[in-house]
Amino acid sequence: SKMTVKAVKTPCTSPNVYTKVPDGGWGWTVAFAFFFVEALTYGIIKSFGVFFNDLMESFDETNSRISWIISICVFVQSFTAPLSTVLSNRFGHRFVVMAGGVLISTGMVTASFARTVVDMYVTIGIVSGLGYCLSFLPTVTILSQYFDKRRSLVTAVASTGECFAVFSFAPAITALKEQIGWRYSLLSVGVLQLSIVICGSLLRPIIIKEQEEAVKAQPPEEPTETKYMLENEQTRTSIESIDSGVEITTSPSNVPGKTKAEPKSEEPKEHVQILVEKDSTPPEPKTKLLDFSVMRDCSFICYAFFGLFATLGFFAPSLYIIPLSLSLGISKDHSAYILSAMAIAEVFGRISAGWVLNKKPIRKIYIELICVVLLSVALFAFPFASEFWGLMTCSIFFGFMLGTVAGTHIPLLAEDDVVGIEKMSSAAGVYVFIQSLAGLAGPPLAGVLVDTTQNYSSAFYSCAAGMVLGAVFLSLVRPCKAGLCRCQQQRAKETVAEAVPDLPDDFIEMDIGKAENSGKGCDST
Repeated sequence: SKMTVKAVKTPCTSPNVYTKVPDGGWGWTVAFAFFFVEALTYGIIKSFGVFFNDLMESFDETNSRISWIISICVFVQSFTAPLSTVLSNRFGHRFVVMAGGVLISTGMVTASFARTVVDMYVTIGIVSGLGYCLSFLPTVTILSQYFDKRRSLVTAVASTGECFAVFSFAPAITALKEQIGWRYSLLSVGVLQLSIVICGSLLRPIIIKEQEEAVKAQPPEEPTETKYMLENEQTRTSIESIDSGVEITTSPSNVPGKTKAEPKSEEPKEHVQILVEKDSTPPEPKTKLLDFSVMRDCSFICYAFFGLFATLGFFAPSLYIIPLSLSLGISKDHSAYILSAMAIAEVFGRISAGWVLNKKPIRKIYIELICVVLLSVALFAFPFASEFWGLMTCSIFFGFMLGTVAGTHIPLLAEDDVVGIEKMSSAAGVYVFIQSLAGLAGPPLAGVLVDTTQNYSSAFYSCAAGMVLGAVFLSLVRPCKAGLCRCQQQRAKETVAEAVPDLPDDFIEMDIGKAENSGKGCDST
C-alpha cells in the first residue's frame, strides 16, 4: 500500500524494527560501539592522572587547582545529562553521540596548546566535558533498549572498555611523554578520541512493533476497503465532504444508479490514496523530551542520592593513586603498573557483576548494596598500605569492587525496583544530573585535604565516607519501592469502593416485598 512504501527509508538511516526486545541482533554492534565509547571517555578521564605532575610543574599550581580540571569536566558531563536526554529524544542517539565525539576531540586538541590552568578549565573541563555527556549517556541508553534478559551481562562486559583503556593508556601515555612531551601526548589523545564519531554512526534506533500496533489500531473493515480502493481502479466510488474530513464509500448501494464507472486518471488516484492514508492513521502521541515525573518516585530519589555520594569515590582514587605511590617512594614505572592492575581487576569485577545479576530470580538491588559496602572497605584500606605490594593489593581489591558498581549502577535504573525500562531514558538524565554535584566537589575536596594535611591518604578517607553514605541511601531503595506499591494498591481499592454506589438498607426488603405482593396477586386470580 501507499503507507508501507512511504515508511521505507534508506538502510543507513532506517531504524531496526522488532516484534519484541531482540536480546541480540544489531544490539551486538551497539555493544561493540559502547565498548570503544567507554574506552575513549571514562578511560581517558581515569588515565588523566598521568598528566598531574607535569601540569603542576608546567603551570606551577597546587594539587587542588589541577584537580579542578577533571572536576569541572565531570561536573559538566553530569550537569548536562538532561540536555543529552532532550537532544537524543529530539534528534536521535546517533547524531548526538557523533556531535559529542567532535566536541571531545576539539577540547583535548585545544588543551594541548593551553598556557594557563584556566585554559584547561575551559577546553577539557567545559568543551570536552559536554562532549563526554553527549557521547556516553545516549550510548548506554540505546544499548539497554536492545537487551532485556541479557542486559546486565552485556552492559557489564561492554563497559570494560574503560578498564582496558586505563590498562593500556596509562603506560602508553607515560612512555609517550618521555619521547614527545606531555603537550604532544595530549594532542595525540585528542585525535584518537575523534573515532567516537565512527562509534556513534553505528547506533541505529530501535522500534518495538507491538507498541506501535497498540497505538495505531484501526477498525477491522477499513484495511479491506482501503485495499479494495487502491487495487481496483474501476471501483464505483462516491466521495462526500463532511466536517471531519473525507468519507470514502465503496458499497454499491451508496453509488448513484446513473453514475457511470470511468477509469480514473493518475492524479485522482494519488489524491484518493492520500485521503485514505490521512483518515486511516490516527495522530501519534507526542513523546516527552524529558519526563520529570520520576522525581515523585521515592525509590528513585533514594537511588539518586546513592549516586550522588557514591560518585565521591569513583574518580579520586584513580587520580591520586599515582601521586600516593610516588609519595611512598615507588618509581613512576611501578606506579603506572599499579593503575594498570586496578584496571584489569575492574574488568573482572564488571564481568562478574554482570554474570551474577544475569541470574534469575535475584534481587539485583541487594547485590549492588553488598558491592557498595565492600567498595567502602577497599577505600578505607588504602591509607594502611606502606609499600608497593600493599598498594598493589588494595588497588586490585578496589578495582574489582569498583567494576561491580560502576558497570551496573546506571543500567539498574531500568529495573522495576527503581523506575523501569519505560522511564529509563529520562531517569538516566536526571540521575546523572544529580551526580554532577559530587563530580564537581569530589576531586577538589580531596585536593584541599591533601594540601592541608600533606598526606594523600586523606583523599581516600573522604571517598570512603561518601561511599558509606551512598550505601545507606541504596539500602532504602527497595523499602521505598515496596511502600509505594502498597500505597498505589490501597488507592486503587479506595477508587473501586467509591465507584460502587451505596445501596439503602431497605433496598433488598423493598424488592422482596414487591415480589410477595405480586405473587399474592397471581394466586388470587
